[in-house]
Amino acid sequence: MGTADGGAGPGGEGADVIGAALAPIGTGAYVVDGRGKILAVNAVAARMLDRPAAELVGSDAHDLLHRNARGETLPTSQCRMRPAFLAGRPAQDTAEWFEKGDGTLLPVAWSIAPYDTGTGDTRMLVLFHPREVPGALPGPAVAREGTLDELERLALLAETTTQLTSTLSVDEALRRLVSLVLPRLADWAVIDLISERDEVWRTKVVHVEGGVPVSRRDLEGPMAPVPAESPMPLSRALRGVSSTIAGPETYERSPDSGIAVEQRRLFEATGMHSAVIAPIRGLREVLGALTLGRSERADAFTPADLTLLEDITRRTGLALDNARLYQRQRKVAETMQRYLLPQLPRVPGLEMTSRYLPAPDASHVGGDWYDAFSLEDGDTALVIGDVSGHDLDAAAGMAQLRNVLRSYAWSSRNEPPGAVVERVDRAVLRITDVTMATLVLAFLGTDEEGRWALHWTNAGHPPPLLVTREGVAGYLTDGGGMLLGTDTDRPRADGSTVLPPGSTLVLYTDGLIEAPSQTIDDGLERLRRHAAALAHRPVGEFTDELLHRARPADNDDDVALLAVRVGPRPGRA
Repeated sequence: MGTADGGAGPGGEGADVIGAALAPIGTGAYVVDGRGKILAVNAVAARMLDRPAAELVGSDAHDLLHRNARGETLPTSQCRMRPAFLAGRPAQDTAEWFEKGDGTLLPVAWSIAPYDTGTGDTRMLVLFHPREVPGALPGPAVAREGTLDELERLALLAETTTQLTSTLSVDEALRRLVSLVLPRLADWAVIDLISERDEVWRTKVVHVEGGVPVSRRDLEGPMAPVPAESPMPLSRALRGVSSTIAGPETYERSPDSGIAVEQRRLFEATGMHSAVIAPIRGLREVLGALTLGRSERADAFTPADLTLLEDITRRTGLALDNARLYQRQRKVAETMQRYLLPQLPRVPGLEMTSRYLPAPDASHVGGDWYDAFSLEDGDTALVIGDVSGHDLDAAAGMAQLRNVLRSYAWSSRNEPPGAVVERVDRAVLRITDVTMATLVLAFLGTDEEGRWALHWTNAGHPPPLLVTREGVAGYLTDGGGMLLGTDTDRPRADGSTVLPPGSTLVLYTDGLIEAPSQTIDDGLERLRRHAAALAHRPVGEFTDELLHRARPADNDDDVALLAVRVGPRPGRA
């Protein structure tokens, strides 16, 4: 069937060739095919897993090996290997568990990479080795040296680069940094950051307890200013001068600054007997410092550890620089957009309210907008729109499009909304920077019988929602047409309806109904049902609750919303 050095089983001669290639590898190694079946293993893997090669070869690697920290079967949706495996790209992780043949758990760190067999078939090479779990009893499977070997150092640096550069959130980058260094390098991780106002804040103090990182909030908080001449290790690191190995004895003498006072308190509270401290440098300035400490481990840090820490903090500095730059740009875009969004007009008989919410993951901003203004004939124009893009360009394009639309709508001289949008569409590609956009333009006024009447056109936007005060909700699907920027000369259609007294018109952008977890139809139905249930609420409360209930939890876009509730017929009490 197969041997620990190869494993011919289901892979035939190909598996023999792969197995021969795995044999010289000094750590656990196996190769899987496109379905996740193990084709070959080496002797080291079979020994670590306490399973014969015949049991491993041909088995589904995920089902046979992958477990969580409690020994439970791990769903494929939670498998950290799977996304990289499906994408055919390298990946690493340091917090996994494999189940051994005797049912016990083997804590492992692994890396995977595409494996080219020359046949064109999908293959992935998996390398793994035991990792240390703080508090666990040492044994053959987990006993390790306190210092990483060269291969492990390179793997850690590669993982640090991958993890930190794949997020633009400062908080997420710091969380990932802590998970990378604990417990692999230390028992404690302390991060001090310098704000844009040159204020120092002890942002994170984290300790590994039973394999789980636990934050010590009592040790976090504001710090004293960085002294200009202090020779103490953290002060020098925060000035970007040097990295240092320190211990409690370093701060036993009279402290020369407020920072030194906090450092002495830190060593006393944590019981650290050895620490390394290194500056976190950005491209233009020092961003903070990273301290790693050991209290449970007996071995002290060495100069080799200091070199590794400096490599980690260099990567951290670049990641934090990028994240801070992105957050500044996003803040400018969001502020610009909020200033550009208008104040709603006061119209007798109408209650209007609006909301704008940025994307929850801070990845999108700029394109969603609403507008409301009075027309020359006394009607009220209502607009909801979305300019393509999620950045400053989108926010600027939104302002350009809004101004063009306002000008054409004001000078419409009783033209229907469709005719106004036709003129806007012809102009948008020629006199603005907008390449594509969706919008709904509606005119709200009264008809010959004195009833509230709505006329609208829809340029590729989600349909308006009308909710009666009795809770009957439906979408206004007439008046549909192509989005702006398609350079079409086709006439645009209009829709019209009478709005019953007490009804609420809801104009919204697609962030309220779209999400990876649901279809657009599901999102529309969710919005309709919640709007119907909230019909009796005051319009402001209606809007807030609708956003809270209808917005998908995994929404990754911003949301603009405009709600208008009509009163009795104009002129009537």
